[in-house]
Amino acid sequence: MIFALAQSGLCAAFSRTTNQHICFLNLSPDEIIRSLFYNKNDDSLITVSFYASDHFSFLKCRTTPIEYIRRNQLDAGIPLFETEPLKWPGFVEFDDVNGKVLTYSAQDSIYKVFDLKNYNFLYQISDKNVQEIKISPGTILLIFERTPSHVPLQILSIEDGSVLKTFNHLLHKNKKVDFIEQFNEKLLVKQESENLQILDVRSLELTEVSSTDFLTPSAFIFLYEKNLFLTFRNRTVAVWNFRGELVTSFEDHLLWHPDCSSNNIYITSEQDLIISYCKAHDPSHPPLPSPSPSGEPPGDASVGSINMSNIITGKCIAKISACDPELQIRPTGRGETGRSSIRSTVHEALEDVTALFYDEDKNEIYTGNKYGLVHVWSNLSYPRRACM
Repeated sequence: MIFALAQSGLCAAFSRTTNQHICFLNLSPDEIIRSLFYNKNDDSLITVSFYASDHFSFLKCRTTPIEYIRRNQLDAGIPLFETEPLKWPGFVEFDDVNGKVLTYSAQDSIYKVFDLKNYNFLYQISDKNVQEIKISPGTILLIFERTPSHVPLQILSIEDGSVLKTFNHLLHKNKKVDFIEQFNEKLLVKQESENLQILDVRSLELTEVSSTDFLTPSAFIFLYEKNLFLTFRNRTVAVWNFRGELVTSFEDHLLWHPDCSSNNIYITSEQDLIISYCKAHDPSHPPLPSPSPSGEPPGDASVGSINMSNIITGKCIAKISACDPELQIRPTGRGETGRSSIRSTVHEALEDVTALFYDEDKNEIYTGNKYGLVHVWSNLSYPRRACM
C-alpha cells in the first residue's frame, strides 16, 4: 500500500498491486491530517490530525491496522492519548529507534513517554525550565533555560526516565545558541560566529571545529549505523564524523528545495545511500543542446532530477532525469482497467516533486508532486503512471 498526504490535509490510500484508490483516511470533512507514522510493531498506521470543530487547536491521534485500511474499514481505528491535552504548541513525536512516543502538554509543561508497542504510559518529565528536549538512542537530553554563562543540561535514560548525568555547558556571554544536539555520548554545541564544540559527556573531552570550516547548518540527520552525521545548508549536503572532520562532499547532489524537507530525502536502512530531489543539471555537464528523443525539453529550470549518491564517497551512482532518452513510460496492459487514466510524461512527473520515498524491497521510488499525483519509478519500467 501507498499512503499519500496532501498539503490540504487529505490523506489517500492506494493499492500498489492494482494502483487503485482504496480510501481516504479522513473520517470527517473537517479532519485535517497533519502527519503519518507507520508502526511496524503492530502493522498499523498512526494519523495525527486537527479538526475544525475545535478550531484546529488540538492534536488528535488515531491508530488503524493496515489490514482494516486495506478493507476500507476505517471505523476499526482506535484513538490514542485521549487524556493528553495536546494543544498548540504541544506536540506528539514517534521515536522508531527507541520504540517510544513523546508527548508534550504546553498548558502544564509536562512531557510524557509512552511505549510504542502497546501505548502504555511509562513516565513523565515535569519542569517548566526545560526549553528543549532531544532524543537519541537510549537517552533523552533535557536543555534548560540558559544563564548568561552556561546552559544546564541533563541526560536521562529513555527506558525509565532516570537521571544519568547532570552538568553545565559553558557558553560565550551575549552570543545566541545556534543549536545543541546530542548523538549517543556526543554533544554538539554551536553559538553564533563561534567554533563548533563536540563534547564527550562521559570523558568530558572537548573537540572544537573552526567556525570557518563548520558553518551553521539548517538541519541535521544522524547516521546511527555509521557514527556520522549529515548537515544541510544552502541546498548542499555534507557528511561529518564526531572528530569534527568533513568526511564527504557530494559531487552532484544540489537539493531542489532550500528548506531541506525530509519529505524529499530518503536514506537507506544501511545508511549507505541518499536519494533526493535535486537540481537537474550538474554544472560540469551542460544540458543537451537539443530535445531528447521523447520530445521533452532537457533544460527546463522547473524540472528537477532524482539523484542517488553514495554517502561515504559522495559519488552520484544513479539519476532519474528528463534528459535521459532511455526512460520509458510503461504502456497500458490488457485488462488493466483499475489503473489510473491520468498519463504523465517523464518531464511532467519530475516537475515540482514535493515528496519522495524509496521502497528498498521492491527497488521502487515513489514521488508525489504539487498536482497531487503519485508516480512510481522502477528499474523494470519507469516511470509507471500516476496512481491518482
